[in-house]
This record gives sequence, C-alpha cells and structure tokens, in this order.
Amino acid sequence: ILYVLFLVFAINIAAQAQNITVSGTVKDKQSKEGLAGVSVTIKGQTDGTASSGDGSFSFTTSAKVPFTLVASYVGYGTVERQVTGNTAGINIELETAVTLGGDVVVSASRTPERILESPVSIERMSAASIREIAAPSFYDALNNMKGVESSMQSLTFKSINTRGFNSNGNTRFNQYIDGMDNQAPGLNFSVGNIVGITELDIDNVELLPGASSALYGAGGINGTLLMTSKDPFKYQGASFQYKTGVNHVNDDNSSVQPFNQLDVRMAKSWNNKFGVKAAFSFLQAKDWMGTNYSNFDRNARTFKSGDRNSDTNYDGINVYGDEVSQNLRNVAQTFESGVRSGLLAASSNAFDPRAVLNLVPAGSSYQTYLGFINANVPAVLRPATINQYLPLYFGLNTPGVIPNQNISRTGYLEQDLVDYDTKSLKASGAVYYNITNTIQAVAQANWGTGTSVYTGSDRYSLRNFNIGQYKLEVKGQDFSIKGYTTQERSGDSYISSILGSYINESWKPSGGQTGWYGQYLNTYLTSRLTGQNDIAAQSLARSQADNGRAIPGSPAYETAKQKIMNTNISATNFGTGVYGAKFDDKSNLYHYEGMYNFTNALNNVVEFQVGASYRLYDLNSAGTIFNDLTESIDINEYGAFAQIGKKMFNDKVKFTFAGRYDKSMNFEGRFTPRITGVFTVAKNNNIRASYQTGYRNPTTQNQYIDLSVGGGSQRLIGGLPEIMFGKYNLNTNKAFTDVSYRAFLASAAAGTPNPTLLQQYTFDDRGVRPESVQSYELGYKGLILPNLLIDAYGYYNIYKDFITAVDVYQNVGTLAAPTFVKFGVPVNAAGEVTSYGAALGLDYLVGNYNFSGNV
Repeated sequence: ILYVLFLVFAINIAAQAQNITVSGTVKDKQSKEGLAGVSVTIKGQTDGTASSGDGSFSFTTSAKVPFTLVASYVGYGTVERQVTGNTAGINIELETAVTLGGDVVVSASRTPERILESPVSIERMSAASIREIAAPSFYDALNNMKGVESSMQSLTFKSINTRGFNSNGNTRFNQYIDGMDNQAPGLNFSVGNIVGITELDIDNVELLPGASSALYGAGGINGTLLMTSKDPFKYQGASFQYKTGVNHVNDDNSSVQPFNQLDVRMAKSWNNKFGVKAAFSFLQAKDWMGTNYSNFDRNARTFKSGDRNSDTNYDGINVYGDEVSQNLRNVAQTFESGVRSGLLAASSNAFDPRAVLNLVPAGSSYQTYLGFINANVPAVLRPATINQYLPLYFGLNTPGVIPNQNISRTGYLEQDLVDYDTKSLKASGAVYYNITNTIQAVAQANWGTGTSVYTGSDRYSLRNFNIGQYKLEVKGQDFSIKGYTTQERSGDSYISSILGSYINESWKPSGGQTGWYGQYLNTYLTSRLTGQNDIAAQSLARSQADNGRAIPGSPAYETAKQKIMNTNISATNFGTGVYGAKFDDKSNLYHYEGMYNFTNALNNVVEFQVGASYRLYDLNSAGTIFNDLTESIDINEYGAFAQIGKKMFNDKVKFTFAGRYDKSMNFEGRFTPRITGVFTVAKNNNIRASYQTGYRNPTTQNQYIDLSVGGGSQRLIGGLPEIMFGKYNLNTNKAFTDVSYRAFLASAAAGTPNPTLLQQYTFDDRGVRPESVQSYELGYKGLILPNLLIDAYGYYNIYKDFITAVDVYQNVGTLAAPTFVKFGVPVNAAGEVTSYGAALGLDYLVGNYNFSGNV
C-alpha cells in the first residue's frame, strides 16, 4: 500500500503544472436562484466541487477539454454539460425532478448499474428519500422496504432481516457501512445502529434480500444491507437537526417520558483535492421497561398461574434471582445424609442413626421416635440425634410432612437491576484526498457508545458499551484496496439475571444448613411438627429465610449490586464469596481486502472483476463470554471471488457468473457460485432470474462461548469438539435430551422417579459446522407507465446444516443422587430446511408526489 501511495503521489505532482480552472454558476431553472451545495464534477473523474451559497463554483483540474461536467443535487434531475472551449462562466440550470427507476445501484453486482437492470432483487433508499421519511430515523424506515422485517429489543437496538428466520441479534443478515462490516466481533451481529452513520451523514442505503456470499463472503445468507455516507466534496457545509418527542404514553408503569435527539454534521473541501467531514449524534430517552411478571414454568416452557404469594416455585419473567430453585425433599435428603455422616464419624461408625430409627415401626408418631431415642441412643449423641437428625428423618419418612415440591428463591425486579435511561452517542470523521483525477485516499473513523438493554438468551444490560471502526482505503475507477478494524468494548455491561441471583447469594448463600434453603427447611419442618398446615409453614419458612434480605434502594443492596456488576463473571468463586456479573470483552476484528475491475482494460467486451480478502477475529473476553480465561482466541479467515458478465443479443440479455471460495481455520473451505440473467422484454421492463448460494460460518459464540445465563440455571457452550468433548466430556458422560429430562422430572414429581425415561443425546463428532443455502429467484421490474413502477419477485430457499441449538442435561452426580447441569449447545439440524416467499411493490408518481406500497 505504501508503494502504491508513493507512486500515485508522484503522478499527482507531475500533473500539477497543467491545471486549468473551471468556473460558473448553478441555478434553479424555475426561480433562477443560485443553488448551494450542488455537486459539479468532471464525468468519470474525481475533479469537481460543490457550489457555494450563491450557486457559484470553481475548481482546478488537469483534465483537457473537451470533457463533460455532471451537476447533481438531491431533489433535482442530474444535468450533463459538454465543455469544449471556454472553461469559465459556465451556467447550469437544474429542474426539480422525481423519476422512477432511474436510480443507480452498486451492491447487486459490485459495479454501477441501473436499478431496473439489476440481476437480483434490490431495494434502495436515496438521500432525498431519507430526508423525507416519515419515521423517527432512516434505520426505522427500513421496515418500509419490501420484504423487510425487524425485531426491536430497545430504542437503539433493532435487528433487520429479510426472507425468514429472524432473531434478536440476527447472524444471517450482514450490514456494511462504507464497505466495513458492521458486526460486533464478540457478538457476530450488528448492534442496530449504535455505531454507524448519523442521519445527517447518510447518503443512500441499498438492501439485497437473500444470499450474497458469492460477492460479499461468509454471512448474509438472508440478506445484506449496505449504507453509504456522504462525500464531503459533494455535500459541504454545516447541518443541524434536533428531534424531540415523548414515549410511555398511557403506560401504567411509567409517566410520559421525553425523547430527544441531536445531530450535527460539518464538511468542507478545498480545491477538490482535500476534504474533511465530521458528524455527531446524541440520543437520550427512557427505554421500554420489562414489567411482565407472569409466572413461567421452565420445565414445561409455558406460562402458569400463580405469583410470589401463591406459588412456592414462582419464576417471574422480568424477575431475576428466582431462577434458583431446589426440590424441598432433595434438600432434606442432602442434609439428612450430611448429619448422618457426622454422627457416624462422631461414633467411629458405631452409631448409624438411620439404621437405628428404621427399627421404629413405620407410621409412628414423633413422640414415639423421641422416646425410642431417649431409651436407645447414647447420651453423648442424643442431642444431635434429636435436634438435627430426627426432624429430617421423620419428615422424609412420614407421608405429607416434607412435600415433593420445588422452592424458588425470592428474586428482584428487572427495573431494580438495569438502567432504562437509554443513551447513544455517535461520532464519525473522515479525511479524503484526491491523489489524481481518478484515485482517492480515505481515512475514516466511526465510534459509538451507548446504554441499552439487549434480549437474547438472557436480558443483557449494555452500559457504556462501545464500538469503534477505523478504515484506510485507496480507491480508483477500477480498483480499491482497504483495511479496517472493529474494536468492541463491553464497557460496564452485565447479565441482569446473574446480577439478581448473585445479590441473593451475597447476602445469604443458597447452600449449606445455615444457608437460605437450610433455614427454609428448618423453619418449615419446625412449623409442621408443631401442627401448622403447609401454607402457613411455607409462608413462615420464606419469611425466616428472607430475613436479612438486601432490599432494593437500601445501602446494603446498592453496595452488593455495585460490587457484583463491576466484578467479572469469570472471577466468581462461591467458596470465597466472590460474585461477578460483568462482561469484560475487548474483542477485535481486522479485515483487509482488494478488488480490481478489468472491464475497462478489456474495452468493455465483458465485465470482469476479481477480489480477495483476509479477516482475523481476536477474541478477548477474559473468560466472561468465551473459553478464553487463560489466553485470547484467534480465528483466521480468507477468501477470493471472481465475476464475469456479458450482454448479448443487442443488449437484450445479460448473463453474469460469479464464484467465491472462503476458508476458515476451524472448518473446511466453501465455494459459493452465483448465476444471474436479466432479460429486457421492452424498454425499461426486465425479467430477472438467479441461482445464488450462500453460507455462514458458526459465529464466534457458536464456536467458543462458555457463559452462565438464566441466573446460573444454564450454561451456553461452544459447539467445537474442544469445548463440548475436551472441556465438558459430552462424548463420554453423555447428556440427556430435553424431552426425556422433562419426562423424568414429571415421574419424580409423581413420587416414582423413573431413570429409564432418560434418553441420551449424541453429538456429531465433527461439532457444529457451517450452514449453507441455495436460493432460486424469479422477478420482474418495469415501468408499466411512465409514472407506474412495478417490482415483483418470488424465491425458494433450501438450507443445509441449518444452525440451531439444543438444551441437554448432563448428570454430574450418580443415578441414585443425580445432579443435572443444563447446557445450551449449537448444533446443525438434520436434513434440509426450506423457505419460500413472494413480494410485490408499486410506485406511483403524481407530479412531484410519489406514492409507494408493498406486500
């Protein structure tokens, strides 16, 4: 790259001596007033400028006459003016214009072409459209595009998708900002528009529904979104925008809250050689509040009746800490075994309290047991036998005393654990330098930070989460070379359910006879043995176990909360009482790519492009997300593509063939071909057909995650053999399927545990593998009338090795005393998964008004 820069600088210096000045005025044809900010450039070159406040323009160029000037401005028709002699006093008049089908797109074939002639379905939002959208932001307006759906996790966190299988954090859909993949390297999906282009700096948006791996590499098997920011040579000056509004209207859980957003953009160029721009955006609002406290049955995976007062095993949706649940009989059995072991040890194995009390006839009263102990147990062991062992033994062996019932801990409301005060700050800047008439260098930086709440396998509080993207690029008429990095920093982010659970553990651990469940059981047994019914005993037991509870808002609560939310998850140690809920993710992505278009060199006989790329994921979460506690994880990927296109039969037919090969260090290489055809049936009326393939590698989390979620009730692990088999032994100590585990629990709840119901789950020895798709599409786009545009398409997708996830339960205890650990593991679905669909869009132009609709 340095050699290329040196060479083009040398060319530039040599050309300086022959510069000429081009000047004139740009006016509105109807009002005759000068137009400011009009882009005036020499066709096919970078030389040009933007008109000043009175419409005048002037720039120098080394181009020789004759040449063509191109004047363009948002909301006006583009004008081309041939310059053959005098280069001063050039007057250009622009007319307001709204046209259909005239947009030029780049993303469909990575080369400029009319949108009417695109070989695949494509949607576009121009600068004029963005300026006039009836939506809070251009990102919200994406929902108006044909075939687009979205899921919204918070005000600043929206996942975009096309063609099915949407999710919170969509890994099947790619986003690019000025050619940079917008995904967070530790998440493998784009975090909405937290880091991205501000509204005043967005020039256009292009959306490719469906597979696009042949041109853009791994990912994007459901679609690719490409956003382009404004060029400082074309859009100069200062812009300011302030939006305000309200939300939480008619919200029973909150008063009406303000919504404020401020945007600023500044851009300036000099002599069409040097240009700079900077943009800032700040948003502040009260986010959606999680206040659904419905009772959820995790085993049956359904809602159930009851609340904290009526259900001892209550598990509220937006309540955290109550995921911790234990069966009361299992607790009693554990304590009974422990006390028995202590008495055996104290008597040098001479006194077995269980064997002795088994001599008492079944069904005897508590007083009968007391009399038997006083008559038959040595005096030195009598107090421990009566006070510690007898209540447990009697409760377990007398029907109706200790129920076979799960008890959950008292949790904390989400609103006491997370920050709903959403903030988003974005800043971007770029420096442009036109090295020659056709070669430009760009240095660009985008940075964004925010506080939000993300819903995935848990509720994640993203506090001061930030991502920076930094790019260097040299591009010309036929080539581009660039390198960029994405730097993800989790800031003060944490898992809300883990925070709630660990606050509970910090003020009173769950385990041990003096812990929460020990106190609960002891109080319950005492109450039952003194004649109280189950409901009264349960209420008193919870009250006693909750004695000393950290109450939200109290100094004790705030101290525990701050300590846990600022301690790494990986530092958690129950033995020493250290608890952490914080992420510490400092993962990075490094990407390098180059592309060359040989079309001009081949005299436009055929269109021919080639390109190659290299990518490095550097995962570094200090063990808080990935299996990287001792060292960071690197993932290397590389790929290359070629595309050839040819127009035939008097330009009535165009065929394009493309193919790409990609290789990730953890998986076999993949070849993804694409074949497209465009058939012109009449002027401005085209039928398109395509066969496209795509694939996506398992995400970095699919491969290496090792994270406790659900308040500690589940562990998400990566699907690579080194994690599943090497660390958690799921090949030698096989886990049980979710369905069979729930059947086993049902048998245990009925009083007759049946281990034969448990069915083992066998994982593929290869681990999780890349997912692929084959997509067939047929479409039509055309102007039926000069003011009526129709776009229709149908598609059929076939997915292979579709990546999904399974829940399994591994017994780390014994069959007699099982202890199950729940794992969430990514796997490939067996067989094929298919999807299909169709869409229709209409644009109708009446004067300067454009009416659009789609289904």
